[in-house]
Amino acid sequence: MSPSYYSQFPKFHVAVDCIIFGFEQGHLKVLLQKRPFEPHRGEWSLMGGFVKADEDIDDAAQRVLNQLTGLHDIYMKQVGAFGNVSRDTGNRVISVAYFALVNIERVNAELNHGNSAYWEDMEKLPPLLFDHKEMIQSALKKLRAMIGHMPISFQLLPKLFTLTQLQMLYEAILGQKIDKRNFRKRVSEMTFIEKTNQVDKLTSKRGAALYRFNVETFNQEPIFKL
Repeated sequence: MSPSYYSQFPKFHVAVDCIIFGFEQGHLKVLLQKRPFEPHRGEWSLMGGFVKADEDIDDAAQRVLNQLTGLHDIYMKQVGAFGNVSRDTGNRVISVAYFALVNIERVNAELNHGNSAYWEDMEKLPPLLFDHKEMIQSALKKLRAMIGHMPISFQLLPKLFTLTQLQMLYEAILGQKIDKRNFRKRVSEMTFIEKTNQVDKLTSKRGAALYRFNVETFNQEPIFKL
């Protein structure tokens, strides 16, 4: 195909924006950036960046995530493309949004500070630039649709966790209370959630049993419904 065919069309900037979810003290959180550059310096936004000429979009998202958290091999899922003509006041930019799930304890706090990035509760989000609130809402909708049949929520928990922590996580994501008895009955049927011989004495006076997620067992039993 002749190169002149492409030259008749306008060129746009292509960017990625990362919705980074974490879980702490019973709250679902999002990592936001207090924008350190113009335009809109000092206002709140998601962390993002432009896709390089020799870079795949997925690789660009992983790069942005690593620059902000210091983490590699993190669970990421594409949310969708956002391309409203006037979405970015700086220029015509089409952005592909991704959501990531991280354990906050593993995130490099110094990188967060250097990027003017802070964790904020989903219930207390400040006004955000552009269409970033819409991106977060779309990501949360996708996350809610997935946690009922995929074990992605374990990405947000430490390797060892209590059933109370697990239930609080599901409640934080779903935005609603779950009946404790029914929840624990359903969890007991999931062979890939294993009870260990260790107990949590930090958050429980009695010492709550600690559990872990068994990847190998789940791979043998890939379909479940919570």
